[in-house]
Amino acid sequence: MRIWLDGSLRDLDDATVSVLDHGLTVGDGVFETLKAERARAFALTRHLERLTRSARGLGLPDPDLDEVRRACAAVLDAEPVEHGRLRITYTGGLAPLGSDRGDVGTTLIAAVAASPRRPDTTAVITVPFVRNERSAVAGLKTTSYAENVVALAAAHRAGASEALLANTVGRLCEGTGSNVFVVLDGELHTPPLESGCLPGITRALVVDWAGAKETDLPLEALEQAEEVFLTSSLRDAQAVVRLDGRDIATEPGPVTAEVMRIFELKAGDDIDP
Repeated sequence: MRIWLDGSLRDLDDATVSVLDHGLTVGDGVFETLKAERARAFALTRHLERLTRSARGLGLPDPDLDEVRRACAAVLDAEPVEHGRLRITYTGGLAPLGSDRGDVGTTLIAAVAASPRRPDTTAVITVPFVRNERSAVAGLKTTSYAENVVALAAAHRAGASEALLANTVGRLCEGTGSNVFVVLDGELHTPPLESGCLPGITRALVVDWAGAKETDLPLEALEQAEEVFLTSSLRDAQAVVRLDGRDIATEPGPVTAEVMRIFELKAGDDIDP
């Protein structure tokens, strides 16, 4: 694996950052995960726009998007995967111990690795942890990811691939690394950004391409729904067939299957929609 780190492509053993990098010591950083298809990054422009929004939300300087594009191109050229995960990480850089930032400058990392294609169906659980829709980092894709690590580990222990969370007022929010859609009375819905969920790139494309409604929903909507599916950069759209250990379907339902078809068709037509 070859890694882009602060302006150049490096071998894995040489791609090191300081133990005092603020992204490590306090999670002061943002990141993006993109799907790599045949050595090309999908929806790169949308991801770079969100990277900038997240950086601004933390008060970090805007990333140099020309450099980020060079970084992505360099690692994809070095590791031309057929299907993989491209990760961009942007942190506050070298800083004193504690929450105060330093003045040395930011850190930029890009890396790509092959990843298996997801199955069409999956199992999920709900967890008692909540998203704080009023948090200072609500809706930002930050490297402060410990809550997601804990919730995802609980999902894996239960034989599921994802954990779904409500927000502090009991409304359906999102997964640890995905957005959630439900079909109610034949109509497609997803929680609004005001719920505290991440503004997912795949989520936005599904809303645009499939006409989903952004609807404030109780967590119980998961049990009432005719269909449930997840979206993320590596999942695209993936049907949920098992919820909290209970079978709710055996295959993607008709609405989900149509969303999957539309997404594959439109994404295949435009690598940077």
